[in-house]
Amino acid sequence: MQSLKIVCLLFFSLSAFAAIETYEFSSIQQEQTYQQLTQQLRCPQCQNNNIADSNATISNDMRAKVYQLLQEGKHKQEIVDYMVQRYGNFVTYDPPLTLSTILLWLIPAILLLLGVVILFRRKPQASTLPHNTAETEIDQQRLQAILHTDHKEKK
Repeated sequence: MQSLKIVCLLFFSLSAFAAIETYEFSSIQQEQTYQQLTQQLRCPQCQNNNIADSNATISNDMRAKVYQLLQEGKHKQEIVDYMVQRYGNFVTYDPPLTLSTILLWLIPAILLLLGVVILFRRKPQASTLPHNTAETEIDQQRLQAILHTDHKEKK
């Protein structure tokens, strides 16, 4: 029981070593802009988290850079442009419409449509079609003769 308490204390004490970032802002507006930007920018490593919620090293660096650029007097759009230039369009949750994003959405749809067209336009194979109605009649007569002889033999 004593060892369980020690393990629990060690487990919970690890959270005490977590770093808490504190930045001092010159105005409330600057702090709000910082909060908005860190919520708006996506972590390149985590991919589904914004940099405010991510503990990845890259997110820590990005938050520090956002703070630094704000201290230098950069505007919100200038900071977003800087991050996009450095990390790509992926860093924003609303990437711009470019040729590559259009192709990313259109190519699968075009391939699916092409597959459906090919599937429905495909002609049946020649082996499934009767070649000549005379041959099929002859085959029918042979089948009837075989069935008729089998029926007689069973009696």
